[in-house]
Amino acid sequence: MEDRLAIQELIARYNHAIDGGDPDGWAATFAPDGTFESRGEVHAGTEQLATFARGFQQRLPGARHWNNNLVIDGDGDQATTTCYLQLWREGQLASEGRYVDTLRKIDGQWRFASRKVVRD
Repeated sequence: MEDRLAIQELIARYNHAIDGGDPDGWAATFAPDGTFESRGEVHAGTEQLATFARGFQQRLPGARHWNNNLVIDGDGDQATTTCYLQLWREGQLASEGRYVDTLRKIDGQWRFASRKVVRD
């Protein structure tokens, strides 16, 4: 149960960081060699991830990420998750889809090894 709560907290921190303009905090939710894939682009490693997050804030200021129907599988130091994604901007639904994730526990902390946006 503790791991499940820690993974939920990781996902919440991810959302708060990207929406709150904290690119370094967002990148820190990933493993140092972690990847984020969206719209066919893959961003790998802490520096590329932080650069992506800075650009996101410039393109979509005020955006808010909402996730639900989280499913967590795995045990030990590895897990997979999937959840629904909605991206809201200025009170309007801007995008929807799913996140498909692999996670790894590093020094007792869960981090995204990979996170992929699948658009519906």
